[in-house]
Amino acid sequence: MTPGGPGLYAALDIGGTKIAAGLVDGAGTVRRRARVPTPGGGGAAVLAAAARLLDGLGGADVRALGVGAPGVVDPASGRVVSATGVLPGWAGTPVRRILADRTGLPVTVVNDVRAMAVGEARRGAAGGYRRVLHVSVGTGVGGALTTAGHPEHGSHGTAGEIAHLLVPERGPVPCGCGRRDHLEAVVSGPAIAAAGDAPHAGTVLGRALAGLLAVLDPDAVVIGGGVARIGPPFLDAVAAAFGAEALAPLRATPILPSRLGADAPLVGAALLAMSGTSEGSAR
Repeated sequence: MTPGGPGLYAALDIGGTKIAAGLVDGAGTVRRRARVPTPGGGGAAVLAAAARLLDGLGGADVRALGVGAPGVVDPASGRVVSATGVLPGWAGTPVRRILADRTGLPVTVVNDVRAMAVGEARRGAAGGYRRVLHVSVGTGVGGALTTAGHPEHGSHGTAGEIAHLLVPERGPVPCGCGRRDHLEAVVSGPAIAAAGDAPHAGTVLGRALAGLLAVLDPDAVVIGGGVARIGPPFLDAVAAAFGAEALAPLRATPILPSRLGADAPLVGAALLAMSGTSEGSAR
């Protein structure tokens, strides 16, 4: 890939089970997409697979690359500061440097759920809402906050993170950090698969959101990720539990399903690459 051209942007969504890649136009529409399983072997192996996936998309007219990466990403360097066991060997990976060297493109790196959040805020379900809590439920559980379409980072890069909220039960699988009394241990895709009870997971998430929104008081909540695509058995349980537990002024807060689905992180990463505003970029 070479910088320049009429306005295509490459995007990567790196996850615990799959790597997705896309070419996105200036309007935020995904024009080409591909995916492969996430390999083992640590950060170098993951990024080598990601670069090969991008090469397969072609696109000699790509202007920049946006990356949604799991973990806490340093805003200055594009390096993964910390990560849970969802992606072994990922912590410490200099994502921006490796991919900039490999592709020759300007590279923007953002946490993967923040990439999803920006996509939904600017082109998806959160359009028209100023301050939004975004929740992603898949291999793991993640959260992010956006204000006017821009991601909030916080002092330590964890603003909006919800995976490690304590819940009053033990999950069937450990959270990525190893604990079983965290939200991720009960609500994640692997937890639902182990327990076979999506409505119960939705209820636990809805109750957690009721408490969390008393602190954050956003204009809306958007729920995305692979588990959200289960649909009503999960999402209806989230809404019912939230309505039963939330403080009265909060009960009308919209809880919205993702509009962009699996494309949300690709769209968000590309939009951040277009603007050059994120947790870090390099040329």
